[in-house]
Amino acid sequence: MACSIHTRKGVGCPITPIAQLMPALWKGLMVTVELVVFSAALAFVLSFIAGFGRLSRIWLIRLITGIYVEVFRGSSLVVQLFWMYFVLPLFGLKLSALLMGVLGLGLNFAAYGAEVVRTSIQAVPRGQTEAAIALNLSRWQRMWRIIVPQAIRMMIPPFGNLLIQLVKSTSIVSLITVADLTFQGMVLRSVTMQTAEIFSLLLVLYFIITYPLVLAMRWLERRVSVGRV
Repeated sequence: MACSIHTRKGVGCPITPIAQLMPALWKGLMVTVELVVFSAALAFVLSFIAGFGRLSRIWLIRLITGIYVEVFRGSSLVVQLFWMYFVLPLFGLKLSALLMGVLGLGLNFAAYGAEVVRTSIQAVPRGQTEAAIALNLSRWQRMWRIIVPQAIRMMIPPFGNLLIQLVKSTSIVSLITVADLTFQGMVLRSVTMQTAEIFSLLLVLYFIITYPLVLAMRWLERRVSVGRV
């Protein structure tokens, strides 16, 4: 039985040791890591598809990818998750809450990633393309041998920022009943009423996930910067 606020302040509700809170939080942490891995992979792939789509010579592809990017960047992630979770089943598409969370996060962050891809490719100096043309390289060879390798260097910092933001945004999926770290923390709080202890643990656990990613992205930035003029 959950402790009420009144009994929590008195003597009727003993404090639960942190060691007893950790199993549930650890379970939620594993779900959060799973969300990050799969949604980040989906976002990465879709970022390049949509980014190149926005640069396509075919107007219909530019139109479709443009609408996708503007809709997902211009509306709330929370509303997008709610729409996928509650509306899509009305059209016969029934997925688990976890898959809906991965899909929602992946689509949302891919829209931002698509703009990173597009602007990075466009930022490669025009002289690089002209030099590739002079070497008689095909359009495919120019893109993947000359332009993309240089553009990737510019993509890494913003992609790193998006990845960190994605990790922190996974807490939103608790609103559609995904039993992630935040969801488990809220359940424990409602049972034990130990607000300070539980939310402090959540802060620490999210930092433990995020900080190694920050260090990894800094290392990657230094690696790709070696030899640059």
